[in-house]
Amino acid sequence: MSDHSLSRRRVIQGAAAVGALAWVEAHRIPAASAALPTPPGFPAGIPLFQQAYTNWARDIAVAGVWTCTPATPADVVTLANWARSKGWRLRPKGSSHNWSPLTLAADGSDAPNVVLVDTKTNLKAVSVDTATSRVRAQAGITMEALLTALEAQGLGLTATPAPGDLTLGGVLAIDGHGTAVPRTGEVKPAGHTYGSVSNLVQEVTAVVWDTATSSYVLRTFARSHADAGALMAHVGRAFVTEVVLQTGANQRLRCQSWFNIPATELFAPAGSSGRTVQSYLNSAGRMEAIWFPYTPNPWLKVWSVAPSKPLLSRQVNAPYNYTFSDNLPQSFFDLAGAIVSGNPGGTPDFGLTNYNIVAAGLVTTLTYDIWGWSKNLLLYVRPSTLRVTANGYAILCKRADVQRVINEFTTRYRTRLAAYQASGKFPMNGPVEIRVTGLDHPGDIGATRSPQLSALRPRPDRTDWDCAVWLDILTLPGTPYADDFYTEIESWVLSNYASYAAVRPEWSKGWGYTAAGAWTSSAVVDTTVPTAYRAGQPSTDRWDTAIATLDRLDPHRVFTSDFVDQLLS
Repeated sequence: MSDHSLSRRRVIQGAAAVGALAWVEAHRIPAASAALPTPPGFPAGIPLFQQAYTNWARDIAVAGVWTCTPATPADVVTLANWARSKGWRLRPKGSSHNWSPLTLAADGSDAPNVVLVDTKTNLKAVSVDTATSRVRAQAGITMEALLTALEAQGLGLTATPAPGDLTLGGVLAIDGHGTAVPRTGEVKPAGHTYGSVSNLVQEVTAVVWDTATSSYVLRTFARSHADAGALMAHVGRAFVTEVVLQTGANQRLRCQSWFNIPATELFAPAGSSGRTVQSYLNSAGRMEAIWFPYTPNPWLKVWSVAPSKPLLSRQVNAPYNYTFSDNLPQSFFDLAGAIVSGNPGGTPDFGLTNYNIVAAGLVTTLTYDIWGWSKNLLLYVRPSTLRVTANGYAILCKRADVQRVINEFTTRYRTRLAAYQASGKFPMNGPVEIRVTGLDHPGDIGATRSPQLSALRPRPDRTDWDCAVWLDILTLPGTPYADDFYTEIESWVLSNYASYAAVRPEWSKGWGYTAAGAWTSSAVVDTTVPTAYRAGQPSTDRWDTAIATLDRLDPHRVFTSDFVDQLLS
């Protein structure tokens, strides 16, 4: 069963009910017909047009932004030198499957004098070196295209984000991850990592300032180079055009889903027997739990390495196997719209509806037990899924404490959700999503330098912390009291996991909450987050080091936004 895929799509599709259904690229207006003043002296030969920009949840929507489509990395260099000379900024644009305002502010206040640089159209070259099991890929290639190229050569990744339309450049910018730790007794295959995709980088090419020529140029950095530490996960403060990733032998996976395990059992206190998260990590190493609000049983998805097809599994030969999640009944969208527009009391029914759709869909489509090459089981979220908002945190801890982390979080969540319900408030109408990964140990691929701004960067002072528990709560955009609930949960998370564990934000999602919304807490953005990245790291190789590197590589601040400037200051 593929709970997460369903659930996430469910919620994502429920949210789409409120706003828009499927993703459709905004209409392009040629420069000659655009209402915006044309960027002065824009380089000839690079297509330029006006286009609306929206993020994944559509809570960042800017009506008109200049966008261009470079044909080559050299064009990006031309654009950078133009932008520097005119006082403009460039923002890389992939699939815009992001929540946080790393590209543009929600109100569009930083859109003037900005050109979005579309990487997805042309910057998507890929070549695989089977002798070294490495792949050279440009930043605009989608993860599906990348994994397809690898699969054709017998190579793959242990884990990857679920949406296949994400661009590689976008994934690396925010240390995109999947879900995987080694099962008991598992030996890590050569070339693989249980950390983020950023941990696979062996070489990175970026547009950087060259002091000798007083211009921007393309420069390639081996992972061993000190500057690579900041570029492997740069949070939007650089323009990476190409990388070389280490990969390993492709694996066949089995994915089983269950929706009959009570939350009280799956998320039981540490040390409990039975079907707990810890038990599945021990037996398979790869899991994802999706728990819709006001329902007793989460949907649990468990992947296991299976070289041969299990007797009862159904073989699949392509990704996105949970087709029922893209064909929801109109009643589902009607209920989603009513919840946001004035009938929050329908939230418990909405959660149950999600559960029933998933449970029935997994059975009728025979997707509760599937088997195939890794790509076909790891990619399952389409652009057409429902758009929701989400918070996101990585809790670094010992593997022995994973069950404790999850039990404490789910207990707090359930208690506070009930308290809000008692007051007639229903702030969360999407599921809790829980994943567990390893950390970005550079030794996984024979390297020595870890991504400095990755949420999965190991703590040298806590070598016993070898896991990260990823916690997300989803809800439809515009849901009343959502920001209050998120603020309260974040405060608790930061306090509760301050001793036996540590908290880092998931860059692409919501964090830094106040009643005004995500990313509005100056205390969290300006102090809490930097402190979390400094903790346990040597003074010459930490948060401040990365910022200094990025500033040196782009001293004219061509590659930044207002929010990135605030965060990385």
